[in-house]
Amino acid sequence: MQPPEVSYAHSGDVAIAYQVVGEGSPDIVFVRGLTGDLLSTWEQPLLVRHVEGLAACGRVLMLDKRGTGLSDRVREVQSIETTMDDVRAVMESVGSENAVLWTGGTSTGIGVLFAATYPERCAGLVLFDPRVRGTRSPDYPWAPTEEEWRERLARVRAGWGERAYLDDLAREWAPEVAADDDFRDWFVWHMRRSISPGAALTSFRAAMELDVSDVLAAVRVPTLILPRPSLPGPGHFTAERIRGAELVVLPELRGVYTWVDDEAHRATMEATAGFVSRLARHGSSERVLATILFTDIVGSTEMAARMGDSVWRELLQRHHTVVRRELARYQGRELDTAGDGFFAAFDGPARAVQAASAIRDALQALEIEIRAGLHTGECEVSDGKIAGIAVSIGARISSVAAPGEVLVSSTVKDLVGGSGLQFEDRGEHQLKGVPEAWRLFAVAR
Repeated sequence: MQPPEVSYAHSGDVAIAYQVVGEGSPDIVFVRGLTGDLLSTWEQPLLVRHVEGLAACGRVLMLDKRGTGLSDRVREVQSIETTMDDVRAVMESVGSENAVLWTGGTSTGIGVLFAATYPERCAGLVLFDPRVRGTRSPDYPWAPTEEEWRERLARVRAGWGERAYLDDLAREWAPEVAADDDFRDWFVWHMRRSISPGAALTSFRAAMELDVSDVLAAVRVPTLILPRPSLPGPGHFTAERIRGAELVVLPELRGVYTWVDDEAHRATMEATAGFVSRLARHGSSERVLATILFTDIVGSTEMAARMGDSVWRELLQRHHTVVRRELARYQGRELDTAGDGFFAAFDGPARAVQAASAIRDALQALEIEIRAGLHTGECEVSDGKIAGIAVSIGARISSVAAPGEVLVSSTVKDLVGGSGLQFEDRGEHQLKGVPEAWRLFAVAR
């Protein structure tokens, strides 16, 4: 069939290609996995029927994430946070106030983080075969081990784009139809047009570093989980941690796609249609996911005594100007200023870390040294103010940071996997007034 027209939304300076399929309500944002190419999507009838099945439930917004398909190639690393920005840009481009996000697999983190951060923009969340951690752990045994990841990354580095490698990948991901020469030929070209070898390696690394398990409890929008039938499994792990999540177990799949199998496709569409039909527009949540930043000047009392009141006030004003400039640059929201300290919130953890590092570095020109602490967690929102245990944890982390150090919780570190940020382990800390110990990490300079 004739592909729908391609349009472009601007996410910052990056152009994001998207298509609109169907009409009606609600809007459904189809966020694909590691790869995606809008034009070659329409050359595969089995994938087309999946998109058309979603379009029977509402207006489908389908995008090529930055660095893939028809969207801008970018030098920076594609992360959960930047893809979340791309989704918002597409929604705003078509005037969509809120939408159901349909995603899963390696893109589970995008849906989870979006739903928890912007509950007012997310009418519902559908997660197919969700993967909330990239690497195996004692309580999450379904992910590849670190050794298995090293082997996979080596194969991607050596073979991505080569026909032999992509033929093998088709047999792994779609064994139901991989014997069909036409399907394999389409698969090879779809993958080549989706993502370059270097970007593929980066995307697989980001999938390895994925961990949004700590965020699941902050998802408060209606959620449908479509897991594989294995018990227990990653789908059940996810459903147990999202309050009120519906669980519809799919028929057994040999590969990673539902749309190549008639029975699985039919069950997927029936479950999606039923879920969408039950949705009612929910009000804005009073709880959102946010990344909290606290900063304060090291040795401020001594500096003030040495300089005198007038000179100290002038220096403090210059400090405030620098901090506010960097908060604006990284889309942070100033919540409070007490003396020489700042309390701010961000809707993206990577931006928060980048802002804290930029503040620290910029203040060196003023011969001011700060300490900074960051934590991501569920916060209570009232009259524009943010409160809750996440705020307390952020403040405590800041208090134990060394001079010149940007210190983050393990939750922040896990959420910025794939962003290119590097960290140094600072071990476990018992934070004052916080029940459990927290593992903290310093942002590498």
